[in-house]
Amino acid sequence: MTDLASLLKIADTALDQASSLVSEMAVGAVRSKGDRDMVSEIDLAVEERVRAFLQKETPEIGFLGEESGGSGIDGPLTWALDPVDGTANLVNGLPLCAVSLGLVEDNRSVLGVIDLPFMQHRFRAAEGHGAYADDAPIRPSQTTALNEAIVAIGDYAVGVRAQERNARRLDLTRMLAEQVLRVRMFGSAAIDLSWVASGKLDASIALSNHPWDMAAGVAIAREAGAAVMDLDGSPHCLGSTATIAVTPGLRSSLLKMLDKL
Repeated sequence: MTDLASLLKIADTALDQASSLVSEMAVGAVRSKGDRDMVSEIDLAVEERVRAFLQKETPEIGFLGEESGGSGIDGPLTWALDPVDGTANLVNGLPLCAVSLGLVEDNRSVLGVIDLPFMQHRFRAAEGHGAYADDAPIRPSQTTALNEAIVAIGDYAVGVRAQERNARRLDLTRMLAEQVLRVRMFGSAAIDLSWVASGKLDASIALSNHPWDMAAGVAIAREAGAAVMDLDGSPHCLGSTATIAVTPGLRSSLLKMLDKL
């Protein structure tokens, strides 16, 4: 049986190092890695530091990083790291960014630690061990009506087929704007999922599912008590096409709306 409690402590220590780098380093050079996408020196430094630490502490566990890849999700256990989730925010001086480290076991997220360096908050969870913001237990909101809900959506697509992919995202935005209290786009899936877990948001909808973006936040939101699922309502896993986290009282009404996408 995987000792998630011990691995959570290791993940916490890894993010101590990562958060210090993000807070103390200058952004440095920023280079393009595709259409309207970028990577900073901080992204690369954090990924190098965390990868080296985890390989030393848990050599038996695979590693997948957003910037330099790794072994991929091809073993029983894999760390998935986004060194800076919200790089565009970071390089423009916006504090809405996070370091996100998740653990994937057998096709599902089972552990996550998310640090918000400029907001000085950390979210953590491991399956069966509870979900916490700093040291306080967290749970989703009690909202039950869509017209009272604040819903975050993922970034619009860039790169290959962006116009085609954004048609669906724009349809989603329109549907939400017509039915929910407010729609928000913060530019970080890690923040969105953490805030659903802690009741600041009522739902988060991203029409994407990259392990480095989602693994940590999915584990935290699920352990806190949110419903975390694909577009069809099936439980979220690595093969899901979307990543939806929602407070339980809105699950049915949100799925009914999303069925029209």
